Amino acid sequence: MKMSKLFVQTLRDYPSDAEVISHKLLVRAGYIRKLSNGIYNYLPLMWRVLKKVENIVREEMDASGAQELLMPFVQPEELWKESGRWDVYGKELMRLKDRHDRGMCLGPTHEEVITFIAREGIKSYKQLPVNLYQIQSKFRDEVRPRYGLLRGREFIMKDAYSFDVNQEGLEKSYKIMADAYTRIFDRCGLETKAVQSDSGAIGGAVSHEYMVLIDDNENNAGENDVFFCKNKSCGYAANANHAISVLEPVETDGSKYFNEFQKVDTPSTTTIDELAAFLNIPQTIILKSMIYIADNKVVMALIRADKTFEETKVMNAVKAHDIRSAAPAELEAIFGASKGFVGPKDIEKVKIPEEYDGETIQIVADLTAKEMKNFVIGANETDKHFTGVNWSDLKEPVFADIRLVEKGEKCPECGEPLYVTKGIEVGNIFQLGTKYSKAMNAVFLDENGKTQPFIMGCYGIGISRTAAAAVERHHDEHGIKWPVSIAPYHVDVVPVNVQNELQSKVANEIYEKLLQNKVEVVIDDRDERAGVKFKDADLIGFPFRITVGKTIDEGLVEFKTRETGEVITLSPDEAVEKVLSILANNIA
Repeated sequence: MKMSKLFVQTLRDYPSDAEVISHKLLVRAGYIRKLSNGIYNYLPLMWRVLKKVENIVREEMDASGAQELLMPFVQPEELWKESGRWDVYGKELMRLKDRHDRGMCLGPTHEEVITFIAREGIKSYKQLPVNLYQIQSKFRDEVRPRYGLLRGREFIMKDAYSFDVNQEGLEKSYKIMADAYTRIFDRCGLETKAVQSDSGAIGGAVSHEYMVLIDDNENNAGENDVFFCKNKSCGYAANANHAISVLEPVETDGSKYFNEFQKVDTPSTTTIDELAAFLNIPQTIILKSMIYIADNKVVMALIRADKTFEETKVMNAVKAHDIRSAAPAELEAIFGASKGFVGPKDIEKVKIPEEYDGETIQIVADLTAKEMKNFVIGANETDKHFTGVNWSDLKEPVFADIRLVEKGEKCPECGEPLYVTKGIEVGNIFQLGTKYSKAMNAVFLDENGKTQPFIMGCYGIGISRTAAAAVERHHDEHGIKWPVSIAPYHVDVVPVNVQNELQSKVANEIYEKLLQNKVEVVIDDRDERAGVKFKDADLIGFPFRITVGKTIDEGLVEFKTRETGEVITLSPDEAVEKVLSILANNIA
């Protein structure tokens, strides 16, 4: 490809709406252009990257025994109602009507459709196991799309679904996919860690996310905190919404501070720090209350005050699909108290306003609170708290793990300190079990002639997210540093002065030799200053640059490796051979 013909427009500055480096660089280097909020055009350079990621995924999926198909992007309402997700999936599901007034949706995922396919096409245990996958665009109407391709509304995804006769078969399929995922991300130049995670709207009892771990700095796009153990013999790792830890013993019995239940004045103590200082007590004997609105129902969450709530855990504990913190005005309307003074005493007497669903407030308490005695709670009256409270004084809550783990707490498996970093999710795997097969009556005949629901697994990889994550991991102040395996082109041949006959001749000879050897190569034939060409080469991220300049008078060219910045001088033939050798070792 000649640079003068390549459809790419690099920009001098980063786009004003970009927050993270992958978004900034992909726009500035001419890979993507925004069409609408969270929706992007993939320009020729980006499409080449995406196709390479797809091909790696396809090769490994095929090698694992999975079979590729393609399912419709538009899905009928009826299937989603069969699974029970039509009314609970949330506003991310883009619903629409066709000309016959039939309900449809744009596919955010394909569990319903693949279950329908299995129901129609698999009748006997003799046809199992089977794994079917596709690579296709998805659409989720995210409320706050951001980070470019990392959290868009339309995106490209590989999703696979396994069908087995029993749990043992599912676990085998799960392991096969886990191994395939490791190979896929290794080939894409991404070091990933499989971490335990929440299954979210897809469901299932067991799930893992494949996270690209990145340094926590102002430019990164890490969406999730990942807690992990550095003990190599342990390997524990989990998303914040699933992580657990072992805590050191602390004082949770306030009997030496309070010997009876009573209401006390606590003026202007709206924070835990202020309340603890006012009462001269440790935070570990204060029971903190947080009010959430979950699926439009009022929920009170309780936790030991030195700890923090993890919102996804709270949502799962109350079996909700959507959750948010109550606003200060809502606290006043429901409890008649301002923030910092709400508590669980006589909670069953609180009248729920008509705009909320349910007649009572659901209470969930963290496991850290279970052993507390003679503790402090809000009195549902501004500037008042109860002291000397015990669980016998309150309506019994549901106890569950709703706590956010903190760095330095002990690993639940080996007891070593936990570390935390940011991570970008590029893939996930779920053991779905019978969640969809039972709901949709997708069954097969077992060896005894009895009907059984399929035991299902689900396995996703974000194709466009993987490409963006590669930019997050491989870049510098000058631009992108693509891993060789997914770079749009491998080599940029740069004649410094296209008007110089010898430079132009040698550059074209190198270009032709690389083409003959099926190397993906660009020759920068533009009549531009060398500095412009070099800046574009670094910005776009070609893994190798061969510069034909004044040193060609001595029979030498410059060979630059983008990843390391190393520059060496070689003869033109040696430069060609070096490229061929590197590609032979780096592209499987």
